[in-house]
Amino acid sequence: MDWTPYDAVLFDLDGVLTPTAEVHMRAWAELFTPYLAERGAAPYTDDDYYAHIDGRPRYEGVAELLADRGITLPEGDPSDAPGTETVCGLGNRKNEVFAEVLEREGITPYLGSVRLLDHLAGLGVAMAVVSSSRNARMVLQGAGLEDRFGVVVDGTVAAAEGLAGKPAPDTFTYAARRLGVRPERAVVVEDAVSGVRAGRAGGFGLVVGVDRGAGREELLRNGADLVVTDLAELI
Repeated sequence: MDWTPYDAVLFDLDGVLTPTAEVHMRAWAELFTPYLAERGAAPYTDDDYYAHIDGRPRYEGVAELLADRGITLPEGDPSDAPGTETVCGLGNRKNEVFAEVLEREGITPYLGSVRLLDHLAGLGVAMAVVSSSRNARMVLQGAGLEDRFGVVVDGTVAAAEGLAGKPAPDTFTYAARRLGVRPERAVVVEDAVSGVRAGRAGGFGLVVGVDRGAGREELLRNGADLVVTDLAELI
């Protein structure tokens, strides 16, 4: 990989730098295992995560799981206190549990990703994290990566700045602007179809897909210039 044509790399976080899904899975299990047991419902399993929660917004995931168990709760409001007997209240409690799991157990970043970060730092290439998650800074801190990125554009920043989420390119474009780099001189690294589509739509110089399960051909079809299975392949 010749990095000479590029001044910056914009990384997605979950699935690119860190296996964050593992923390989410543990948090959902800690939320729903006692909740369902107290109500005499069928026990929570990892299969529930993939069937009802994975890929859905948090509140939608709560509603889907409860519906599967025949439990009906009012929708509530995003301002509901964590643990309130509403869909939003349970969703907010899940966010608390996620933070607790992350603080208690931490998260180990992908080794190949850390190797690439070290390599790029040695070359003097600027780096940013662009994530739709509102927990991005917390995850970076838990993974020991927070100090590596001067620019982090997460869900909180996107909301404050009125930036459209992926597959719109707005968050990546904003990050490049914060770094003082033109899009054609920046690389986007993504593991999701929506992310590579955003990179392509933004006119970035190179869009790298990381195949953590989306599929090589699917990433290429949606805008990736090349696909790797480990970021160490880019060294």
